[in-house]
Amino acid sequence: MAVDNEDLPALIGSRICHDLISPIGAINNGLELLGMSGEVSGPEMELISDSVTNANARIRFFRIAFGAAGDQQMGRAEVVSVLDDVSKGGRLSYQWAPLEGSSRSEVRMAFLAALCLESALPYGGTITVLCADGHWTVIGEGPKLNVDDALWARLSDDNAEVKISPAQVQFAMLPYSAKQAERDLKVEQALEKISIFF
Repeated sequence: MAVDNEDLPALIGSRICHDLISPIGAINNGLELLGMSGEVSGPEMELISDSVTNANARIRFFRIAFGAAGDQQMGRAEVVSVLDDVSKGGRLSYQWAPLEGSSRSEVRMAFLAALCLESALPYGGTITVLCADGHWTVIGEGPKLNVDDALWARLSDDNAEVKISPAQVQFAMLPYSAKQAERDLKVEQALEKISIFF
């Protein structure tokens, strides 16, 4: 069977996220209407509302990280909005330094790098995204790093043999995306900081 687009995993990711955003948005709208009516309130309502907001933020994040990428530009405001929403109530905060818009492909790699860094920051911390002259750096800093050396070797070594679980799929997707964009990946680790360059 011939397939027009070879990036099937990204197309699948886009489809799943697209189909989930609408019903989650509808649930959120329903919660807002219930809140305005004043009939339902309390900690239960707050828990449901927070959960829906968090789910919506993660799906928007995943849609960029795992969805189809291209050369179309993403504005800084859109990227920062997604990262701000993902940060709310979480252990991690994000800082997006680029002031100009970036290609969806570059934002996708930055988000995949951020997901790799999330796995190394079990106690939380800060993930900072920098770009200078087309060279990107994504830095994770926190009180304690938890780095699986074999897994992280996968980022800069295509021949590294490591079994990737569903929770670690970003460690397979980032090298794949970098290769598509003709970028080399590099990782540097210090005591409380780990950086990914592309």
